[in-house]
Amino acid sequence: MSYELPENVIVLPQTNQLRGLYSIIRSKNTHRSDFVFYSDRIIRLLVERGLDQLPVEPLAVETPLNVQYDGCKFLGKICGVSIVRAGESMEQGLRDCCRSVRIGKILIQRDEETALPKLFYEKLPEDIAERNVFLLDPMLATGGSAILATEVLLKRGVKPERIFFLNLLAAPEGIKAYNDKFPDIKIITGGVDPKLDDKKRIYPGLGDFGDRYYCI
Repeated sequence: MSYELPENVIVLPQTNQLRGLYSIIRSKNTHRSDFVFYSDRIIRLLVERGLDQLPVEPLAVETPLNVQYDGCKFLGKICGVSIVRAGESMEQGLRDCCRSVRIGKILIQRDEETALPKLFYEKLPEDIAERNVFLLDPMLATGGSAILATEVLLKRGVKPERIFFLNLLAAPEGIKAYNDKFPDIKIITGGVDPKLDDKKRIYPGLGDFGDRYYCI
């Protein structure tokens, strides 16, 4: 699929380090312990890149040498919202970067009769409308679950410009579907694969992320 990425899609710099990490987690021969370790490294990079997008204000501090340093501080509180279950794998990476961060959860599963995503459960901080929200889901394939989860956030009063969707791997079809629906929301991804295959899997992809992270 030939698709020019929108301006609101931020892809991690494809350095040799990052390509090496993806080579490990894409390999079908990688054992679960290594898959988890190197996925966590990528997740940390995604969170750091997401934090770069948050608004700041100037802050002057005094160093131990009694010299003023003109820095900055974040504006607003942060909240992570994981799409259960694979998205829960990204929670620790957010906690590692943000102390005492609040975490919400949204459970979405495919309806067997309609084959469409259906909301089964949500647990979000009461003040989520006042927070910057990192929506966490490792894979952006068709975009169905992410779109439904984002609609939940918007109904709870979260402004689109305060939502940042983090994922390890995306397909052009999913990016287009999500961006067409929410053009003001930033997508921060580790990489974009060429397409979905005939079973709606990211191709060449890395398999079922949740299974590889938690089970295999």
